[in-house]
Amino acid sequence: MKQQYQKTIAGLNAMVDQEIVPGISYVLFDHDQEYRKVKGLAEVRPDKEQLRVGMQYDLASLTKVIGTVPVIAMALQTGELTLNDPVQKYLAEFSDPRPTIRHLLTHTSGICGYIPHRDELSATELKRAYLTHQHVDESFNRQIRYADVNFLYLGWIAEKIFKKPIQQLITEKVLEPLKMVGATFKPFLPNTVPTEIQPQRGLIRGVAHDPKAYILGEKCGCAGLFASLDDLVMYSRALIETNLNDLLEVKIIDQMFKDQTLIPGEHSRSLGWKLLHATNDRHLIISHTGFTGTWLILDKKEDQGMIVLTNRVHPHAKNDDYLWARDQLFATYLHEKENA
Repeated sequence: MKQQYQKTIAGLNAMVDQEIVPGISYVLFDHDQEYRKVKGLAEVRPDKEQLRVGMQYDLASLTKVIGTVPVIAMALQTGELTLNDPVQKYLAEFSDPRPTIRHLLTHTSGICGYIPHRDELSATELKRAYLTHQHVDESFNRQIRYADVNFLYLGWIAEKIFKKPIQQLITEKVLEPLKMVGATFKPFLPNTVPTEIQPQRGLIRGVAHDPKAYILGEKCGCAGLFASLDDLVMYSRALIETNLNDLLEVKIIDQMFKDQTLIPGEHSRSLGWKLLHATNDRHLIISHTGFTGTWLILDKKEDQGMIVLTNRVHPHAKNDDYLWARDQLFATYLHEKENA
């Protein structure tokens, strides 16, 4: 495998060597073969700390697809929810009757709006602001515009259906059944990889970097999950090989690998996931990224995957070099995996 993915591996290692990220943990897998590496530092400031195998990363928006999407999918397959249900059916405080569950999952809801002093609100105030101070703009059902608000709403809808906060649902319905023992919303601080150093919060470690997740806690479905590389390997293989160990039905998994927008033409969003095309026959592959420096690319047809965890926001979040390098690595990996 090292030869097959020579350029991808070199690019991943270079992110550390060139100090684009402090450290990196990654796996490339192809059927039963795997290549994995843990390299670099967990922390560079205020102290230097070596990155260790098994450390837990703040997954940021990977929380959406690892946790919230499966919970919503379970509600879909039992009929407690349909893709065409209006958001308003479950969240009466939201004033616009047009957006549906499908629009939330595909980021085509057009829901947006500025919330003054957002990071200074309490959890109750923040939830109310998101439900009452947002509007639907002209991009509704016409344009994909990725926004956390869609998955905040999905988390609150799941809570309405199952009568428990979304993070508790993720733990009980996804993490525990899959035996993802290092995946948690309450990690052991010394085993976590630090994220940003901020004037207000200091060194952020062991708690969510995302300010909404930090405030909302167990009621946040867009971020907040921590996990190790082993946990993500377990999750990724289960998703594409065993329908999440039969937690989900084949037809639900299949929907994750198909365009689910209602916009005419070919688009890049399924049920929570971004869609990529294989370079050879253009079959669809799923991917997702997290702001803290995490990403997944999964190919069900070929039983292949790329799982990368970094803390690219440490010590500071502005890191354009990382974004450029990540985009190059996506392209390199897709090329190498199809030309082995």
